[in-house]
Amino acid sequence: MNPPPVPSYDVLRQRATALWDALPPEIFDLAAAFDGAGHEFALVGGPVRDAFLGRSSSDLDFATSARPDETERLLRTWTRSTWDVGREFGTIGGRRGDLVVEITTFRADEYDGLTRKPVVAFGDSLDGDLARRDFTINAMAVRLPAKEFVDLHGGLEDLAGGLLRTPIEPEMSFADDPLRMMRAARFASQLGFEIEPATFAAMARLAERIGIVSAERVRDELCKLLVGAYPRAGLGALVDAGLADVVLPELPALKLEVDEHHHHKDVYEHTLTVVEQAIDLETGAEGAVPGPDLVLRLAALLHDIGKPPTRRLEPGGGVSFHHHEVVGAKMTRKRMKALRFDKDTIKAVSHLVELHLRFHGYADARWSDSAVRRYVTDAGDQLERLHRLTRADVTTRNRRKADRLSFAYDDLEARIAELREREEIDAIRPDLDGNQIMEALGIGPGREVGLAYKHLLELRMEHGPLGEERALTELKAWWADQQ
Repeated sequence: MNPPPVPSYDVLRQRATALWDALPPEIFDLAAAFDGAGHEFALVGGPVRDAFLGRSSSDLDFATSARPDETERLLRTWTRSTWDVGREFGTIGGRRGDLVVEITTFRADEYDGLTRKPVVAFGDSLDGDLARRDFTINAMAVRLPAKEFVDLHGGLEDLAGGLLRTPIEPEMSFADDPLRMMRAARFASQLGFEIEPATFAAMARLAERIGIVSAERVRDELCKLLVGAYPRAGLGALVDAGLADVVLPELPALKLEVDEHHHHKDVYEHTLTVVEQAIDLETGAEGAVPGPDLVLRLAALLHDIGKPPTRRLEPGGGVSFHHHEVVGAKMTRKRMKALRFDKDTIKAVSHLVELHLRFHGYADARWSDSAVRRYVTDAGDQLERLHRLTRADVTTRNRRKADRLSFAYDDLEARIAELREREEIDAIRPDLDGNQIMEALGIGPGREVGLAYKHLLELRMEHGPLGEERALTELKAWWADQQ
């Protein structure tokens, strides 16, 4: 997936002269309040960058010379809806209709070198505030109400060139805040930009410092990277710079050595391709798997991480990865727990990893209805994602093999649709519930009810709906055998 071309520098420069025309009129009322109180006030960061790229946002970030208390006072003259959860870092937020603003006092942060927690120090100038930002494309501003475009670090030129570069020396920037290295990879994914060579070299030299960043912050950047438009670029940056060795070591581990005697596909490149192909199979907002779908993309990224520890060299030059899906599911749970993912996401992703090979037997021998029911039941609420992960996992260059697998999966999906028309297969239950079982057998709650329920569920899986009369006959016959 290639990113769309960015307008030329000359075109962007022309846009700069009218950048403020796109701002809502209410913003100038707010700017006038700060200006009237003798404070600098400027639109900064992502909203400026996105405006040049033709993207609009109702969430706007501003920087000011006013201290937080004064910011809150002035903001309350503009709206009654304010919040101060970021006060510690100088940020006060407000809403007026659909318009959301966050206003932050100029910053001049210092870091202790051991953690990435900044010692908050407020600054006195916009120039100093812009210098402490992560990348030049995010270090542009528009002074208001004067309507003055500010670009002290060549951000517009880098935007036109599709480059990610730090405003100050990258070693100093990344040493101060190592999370910026993850953000470089994230912006490579979101924008399709290239990380400038000196900036990338600094990332590689300082990669181990990402270890001082909290797991939650790393997770958040990884998620933003994965739901970007060009995740292959971002993932490649993480691996090539050595950041993945620290935060997601299972990914670079997929670069398995291939020798002249034992051949297998490049698992790392295969994985990146599967991620891209899974994205292509996401649907629109009304579809079964609306994109961007984080769970599907995580499953595509992690589906083969069980291959390195299960790799075996076979006689005759082959390579096997027996049970890598089971091992991979366990590894997925462990890594996602370490990154502080929520339980539901961990469960969904690891379940997909464990099931991603289940279909392959179907291509060799058409399943019985019972096997199809079990496939649907085992997939549960992840069935639609499993459909897409399984299809995305086909990266062979052998056209005949790819077509055979595609046709086989088409057939499986058709079988599922046919069974849905005849019976309820998405939430299969026995023909009798627990109360009916106890009444038929004349027993109370206990272990025997569970065993009877399990027996009837197995019959339902094997034969489809039995009907209440046959289910009672089968239940009583089973019960007689238990006596």
